Amino acid sequence: MIETFSAHLPHGITLSCRAAGPRGRPLMLFLHGFPEGAFIWDALMQHFAQPEHGGFRCVAPNLRGFERSSAPTEVAAYKPALMVQDVMALAGQEGVAGRIDTLVAHDWGGAFAWSAAHAHADRIDRLVIINSPHPGTFARELKNNPAQQKASAYMHFLARPDAEALLAADDYRRMWPFFTTMRAGPEGFGWLTEAVRQQYRGVWDQGLTGACNLYRVTPLKPPGAGLTADAIPELTPEQVGVQIPTLVLWALDDTALLPGLLEGLERYVPQLTVKPMPGATHWVVHEQPEAVAGHIGAFVASK
Repeated sequence: MIETFSAHLPHGITLSCRAAGPRGRPLMLFLHGFPEGAFIWDALMQHFAQPEHGGFRCVAPNLRGFERSSAPTEVAAYKPALMVQDVMALAGQEGVAGRIDTLVAHDWGGAFAWSAAHAHADRIDRLVIINSPHPGTFARELKNNPAQQKASAYMHFLARPDAEALLAADDYRRMWPFFTTMRAGPEGFGWLTEAVRQQYRGVWDQGLTGACNLYRVTPLKPPGAGLTADAIPELTPEQVGVQIPTLVLWALDDTALLPGLLEGLERYVPQLTVKPMPGATHWVVHEQPEAVAGHIGAFVASK
């Protein structure tokens, strides 16, 4: 059973959350991406809350700027350090001794999970990343790989000053292709039902400025719109390395995040396990929840 609650954090941010399993158990924390919400994790949370699958306290916040969470309008309010502050403050309230047993994240949630694991390795036991590029390899590919530059060109559209208005127009006409171009509809994987569309509308109806601010604030965008390749930073393992056991699940048919992002990842993440998922797209959490749960379960049991 999924419960909902509002987490009021000490630094003045409130996160609307979904959860399964009682407090007092090891915390499995789930972070969604764009243009998602916490609801995408419901099936996985109910799975891992069961005693036979670990009996975790599972919590999925809507990130700052999404659904009914606090949504500052200033672009600077979405810097990674502030998003990580939200995550770790929530862990302080929900985790045993303020710890995260397993941090699971997708897309933008993964960006903040990579950062949290680098900065707070003493409070996070394990990391699971689902199709979210490590900042070190992402910066390299954006700087040097024309294919990834082309695949990421949409980021400039989402950073436009009028992006949220354009996205919201005509019942989110420009939003649905993020899913349907990767076979989400009835002629593909079939997961984008009208009921799921309504769940997404419920998130988007609360506003899209916070979500678009993630694209406005990040320096990791491909060349274009006045940004040159020279402006993309080169990131070292000392700056962004992760020293905890990490599982990366990578759907190989993701047209936005290409498999080249996995190359050289072990340089940044020494305790790395990679599980490629052929035939799956960026939306693999919707497409193959059982397979995702199986990979995570095996990883948790082995560490």
